[in-house]
Amino acid sequence: MKKTSYSPILLPAIGLAALNSAESKAQTTNGQKQYNIVYIMTDDHTAQMMSCYDNRYVSTPNLDRIANDGVRFVNSFVANSLSGPSRACMLTGKHSHKNGFTNNEHGVFDGSQQTMPKLLQKVGYQTAMIGKYHLNSTPTGFDYWKILPGQGEYYNPDFITMDGKRVREHGYVTNLITDMSIDWLENQRNKNQPFAIFVHHKACHRIWMSEMKYLNEYEDKTFEIPANFYDDYANRRAAAEQEMSIFKDMDPIYDLHLYQEGKTSPLTRSYLNMVSRMDEADKEAWYRFYNPIANKFYQSNLQGKELAEFKFQRYMREYAKVTKSVDDNVGRLLDYLEKAGLLENTLVVYTSDQGFYMGEHGWFDKRFMYEESFNTPLVMLPPKGFKGKGVIKEMVQNIDYAPTFLELAGAKIPSDIQGVSLVPLLKGEHPKNWRKSLYYHFYEYPAEHAVKRHYGVRDSRYKLIHFYNDIDEWELYDLKKDPSEMHNIYGQPGTEKITKRMMKELARLQVVYDDPIREKYPLKY
Repeated sequence: MKKTSYSPILLPAIGLAALNSAESKAQTTNGQKQYNIVYIMTDDHTAQMMSCYDNRYVSTPNLDRIANDGVRFVNSFVANSLSGPSRACMLTGKHSHKNGFTNNEHGVFDGSQQTMPKLLQKVGYQTAMIGKYHLNSTPTGFDYWKILPGQGEYYNPDFITMDGKRVREHGYVTNLITDMSIDWLENQRNKNQPFAIFVHHKACHRIWMSEMKYLNEYEDKTFEIPANFYDDYANRRAAAEQEMSIFKDMDPIYDLHLYQEGKTSPLTRSYLNMVSRMDEADKEAWYRFYNPIANKFYQSNLQGKELAEFKFQRYMREYAKVTKSVDDNVGRLLDYLEKAGLLENTLVVYTSDQGFYMGEHGWFDKRFMYEESFNTPLVMLPPKGFKGKGVIKEMVQNIDYAPTFLELAGAKIPSDIQGVSLVPLLKGEHPKNWRKSLYYHFYEYPAEHAVKRHYGVRDSRYKLIHFYNDIDEWELYDLKKDPSEMHNIYGQPGTEKITKRMMKELARLQVVYDDPIREKYPLKY
């Protein structure tokens, strides 16, 4: 992993607060009540692993609390299914080509640009960022921040502080981020100002290292294997050439903790470094739990289908364990907000930076525009007085969060923000002119997992994708007849009208969002 340089931000806090207060009076002229915002975002948490969306795999009672008491979006998507770019879209309300952060491999987020937290500050908000930032630059627009370097670690993680120092905190990362967030809410903020806090967890990111108390959790559960686990990728070249197969690419030591003396892989050293961060007692408990599983695995010498399904079951268990700690900590934060009397005037958001594959198509990871990674869970608990309840079916995207928060703050939404505010939906309204399609663009290739560059459009039934750069391949799916996206119908007889309509819509969105890719690959329809 490349080292990232962070420079400290030295801002006179008192002067900044006074400036914010003055600007608040100047800019919030409509007399609107300003609502607090608690934005909780995990990494790679997919809707299949949230019981309010899918109860086959795990139970997430605290996450379900938000959905049951508030709203659950069932057509929530990202603009670019990759950690850093997704975060940049959220902060700016703009697609990747507009905010400039298109990929993790070579991207550096330009913190000098307009962002939603900066605009919140201008109308008197205190802002805080705690946890995973992952934008390869120093956070800006936050009165307080304490972030993980890069991906961060699960055990005894380092944090970067506002003075540019690295400090090692003792404990499990999901618990620590929640502790720090509650501490800021209770002890560090000015309680006379509205606030927006961004609670960004490392979980559920690879590699999935569970909290000690959950080592045995889910060990007696056999998870249902997806129907398309043995996908042969017929007529889908990009899908065939990826490197995110559970069977072929998932490392038994690094990903599944099956370390044994004498057994090595290219990622063994990285795995051992992560385990070495643990306290001695935890390390002993860790190896005491995994050594018997590893010994049995290597003795069995599994091959073919047996190996693939063994790796799938271990993957599901490890992922489910870290998810359980996330759910616990969301519950802790909700309990604090309730006891502190903050819920009535606060929007609570829970989401992930993208979805993830839990064996669908035989995969783990994300990146593709296929549903499991393009789609992301999104539940919100609106402030008191908002009428939105239950399921919201309108298509929403992570570029919509910025204008939503700005509207709740009584701030002007700049015209260059490309998302649309979700406030009407939170009020129980269903605007007739709501968007009918979504645009997506993924850039990171060549890179880890070898997912080709592609862009595309999705409406309520069809999805059209163009894979470009080193290949030139088109895919078209009928999501009603083929929700698992197994059958590419592009170019098949009888699809001409659908293709033309989707191509026209793709071209329209590329103009609407001003994506320069349209000049390199002009569309014909």
